[in-house]
Amino acid sequence: MPDLMHHITDIARCAALYRQEELAALGLKSCHASYLAAICDTPGITQDQLARRIFINKSNVARQLASLEEDGFVERRPSPEDKRAIQVFPTRKARDCMPEIARIFRCWESFVAQDLSAEERKCLVSMLEKMKDRSADWMDKR
Repeated sequence: MPDLMHHITDIARCAALYRQEELAALGLKSCHASYLAAICDTPGITQDQLARRIFINKSNVARQLASLEEDGFVERRPSPEDKRAIQVFPTRKARDCMPEIARIFRCWESFVAQDLSAEERKCLVSMLEKMKDRSADWMDKR
């Protein structure tokens, strides 16, 4: 099992470096793509919901959202239902970036999976989904 996690970690680090290079032209950091994807997918998501959805601790989410807000990608507003909750909305700038972000993700996935058959890819995705679900269960029980 340590080999498995070592490989997953290495792939994730390489992916982060790839995203860093590719997203720089949009004025984004590597980590910002997952934030914007979740925010554009669910406008009005709260900071707490976002933290749970992308598996990042709340203080990091607040810090990255401040950066994204300063750069004009998101807008944060108090929730009308719960003034303690902060909702996050994408700006036009964020929505305009999403096709390019999706292209960057597709290119990376195609590159790293190019030596896999369609059946191997399907099997790998299924196994990784099981591992992600198990990991998410652990997060939910914390």
